This record gives sequence, C-alpha cells and structure tokens, in this order.
Amino acid sequence: MISVTSIQPTTTPITSAATRTSLFPHRHSDKLPFPPQHLHSCRSLRVRAIDEAQPYDHEAHLIRRFTQPTKLKIAVVGFGNFGQFLAKAFIRQGHVVLAHSRTNYHSAAQSLGAFFFSDPHDLCEQHPDVIILCTSIISTESVLRSLPLQRLKRNTLFVDVLSVKEFPRNIFLQVLPQHFDILCTHPMFGPESGKHSWQNLSFVFDKVRIGDEESRVNRVDTFLDIFDKEGCRMVEMSCAEHDKYAAGSQFITHTMGRVLEKLQLESTPINTRGYETLLNLVENTSSDSFDLYYGLFMYNKNAMEELERLDLAFEALKKELFGHLHEVLRKQLFGKAEGGFGRPMLAKLPKTLLPSKAESLSNSSKNGTPLLSDTLGNKNGTPYLNQSQSQSL
Repeated sequence: MISVTSIQPTTTPITSAATRTSLFPHRHSDKLPFPPQHLHSCRSLRVRAIDEAQPYDHEAHLIRRFTQPTKLKIAVVGFGNFGQFLAKAFIRQGHVVLAHSRTNYHSAAQSLGAFFFSDPHDLCEQHPDVIILCTSIISTESVLRSLPLQRLKRNTLFVDVLSVKEFPRNIFLQVLPQHFDILCTHPMFGPESGKHSWQNLSFVFDKVRIGDEESRVNRVDTFLDIFDKEGCRMVEMSCAEHDKYAAGSQFITHTMGRVLEKLQLESTPINTRGYETLLNLVENTSSDSFDLYYGLFMYNKNAMEELERLDLAFEALKKELFGHLHEVLRKQLFGKAEGGFGRPMLAKLPKTLLPSKAESLSNSSKNGTPLLSDTLGNKNGTPYLNQSQSQSL
C-alpha cells in the first residue's frame, strides 16, 4: 500500500507531452483519456513521499534477475603480464574485473577499466563470483593460503590457468573447503601467441568440483563462454591427461627453445623457413620466465621421462652419424665395405621407458657416456648395433 504524507492540489496547466507521460506511466502514447482542452480545469495530485516500492518496479527487478548472471565479477589474483592479458578479454565482454597483486598495478588496472586492491582482505570483501589465480607455478600454494577465504561467498568459484594441472588440482582440493567450486584450466597460448586473436587456440579445462545448484553450473558455463566467444577451441579433459600430453609437447617445446637460445642463434641473409621457425621458437620461449620452465619440469611427473628420452634420442642420433662416418673411412681404407657391415640407423624410441632401462640410462650417464646398447633394443631384445659393429666402433 502507498502512504502519502502530503497531497497538495495544483491548478498549474499541463501542456507538455513529457509531463503528460509522467502522470500516466501505464500508457505509452500521448493520447489522454479526456480532451486536451479540459486540462486547464483539471486538478492533479502531487505525491510527496512513498513508504514502499511502486508496483511497476517488479518489472525492473525481473530484468535485473535475468540479466545479472550473464555478467561476472572476476577477481584476478596475480595481475602481471598474463593476468592483464586475460583481464582485457574479460572487460571487453562486459565483466567486472577486480585485481590484486604484490606489485602495485593500480595505474595499469585503471587504464584497462579494472579495480585494483593492494590488500587481499579488501578484494575478498567485494564478494567476487570467480577468483582466478594467475600466479607462477612455484608461488601458487603460498598465494592461495594467503587469501582470507572466510571473507568470500561460500560458493565462490576458484580457477587456475597454470601450465600443469594435477599440481593445482591437488592444492585446491587440499586447501579449499568443500563449499567452494574448482575449475582447472590451461589456455594453450599467451600474450605473444594470442596477441592478435584467440581464434582456434586451444583452451583446456577440467570441472574438478562444481556444485549441483543451477546458479553454480550456469556460472561455470558463463566463465567458459568467455573463451568460447573469443574463438578458442574448447577441450575438456582430466588434469592427468593434460599433464601427460603437455610433457610431450609443451615441455619439449620449451626445452628445445632454451637449448637453441644457448647457441645464440642469429638471423642471416639466407634464412630458410625452417630456420625462421627456430628463431621464432627461441623468441617465444625466451620471453617466458625461467620459473615457468622450471615449474613445467618440477611439477609434472611426466617431464623427467621426456627429458631422458630427449637425451637418449640425441645420443642415438650421434651414434648414427659416427657410424656413417666410420663406414666412409673403411671404404677409403679398404676400397669397399666388409661384407655383413651395415650402417647403424636411428630407431624410434619407445614411448615409455621401462624402469630398468631408465635406471641403466641414469647410471651410465653418470659415467659420462650413456650405454645405448644397454638401454635400447629391437623387438627381439637385441641391441640396434650388432656385435661386429660395436667392436669396430
């Protein structure tokens, strides 16, 4: 019910269309229920105070109810290069971004349209819908434990964007209470590879723990939709599967890039396309911090095996080269190759090293020369280099 503190009559003529519309909010035209010539003789009422909302405010309430869930309040913890890179896309799609970092990025946040909080307590008191950790792999656990979780909403969604997945998954499950949602993600791109567009770039995600409530399910879908709208190729897989694939792709890529960086490769006037690709690889990997590369190695249990296979492949390739050189020298000395002598060829390495072979490789590496014949064999179990070839070498 509407209570009116005072009602005052007025005989002021009402002539403008805007005024007529404000007096009759339920009508959407300028037609009045009585002829306009009678306006001067009408007495109107002016409402001075209202104790409760007007009935038609219910429509605005419904509009807010159905439009607000499509826009998220996202807190980016770790507002460095990668955090700002993601924040631009969030803001571009109309989401509210709150930022926090050890370094003062107030000016950078303001230029992007984000809100920066130097104190994590102030950040959490804003009750963000999503908290996304954009920290280094090494500092993830300490940063997570430093957040005042008691100041957050009980169903807050936590997201990580690390290059390894099982490690943050286990940390989240260990530290976060049961009432928090967990989404592990890995954008397979960065500020360099995604500076022009995210079109067809892979985005891996695993819904580790999401509540059954419709609002929580919709919130996760809304967050993932940000990357879908940017054109990413959405790939859902478990954290364990991700780490297995990443060790054989991302870790090897970073390793080769850093090895080539040690060679100090330079552009030449006769660059081939392949060499240009190597230069681009060095540029992309060297722009990332060593902490990232170390994290790929330290926090992915599959990385050590890939590093051993890489070392094994390099030694096998050298033996193939030296074997070919040995054959050429024998032809020069004796005129022709001896019967039964064949050039040793590089065989494909097994996908998974057996524990005994890995241990043999490790022990032989300590002596300075890996014993390739002890660690590799063909399908029959014999070494790739036969006995006569080994003796001649």
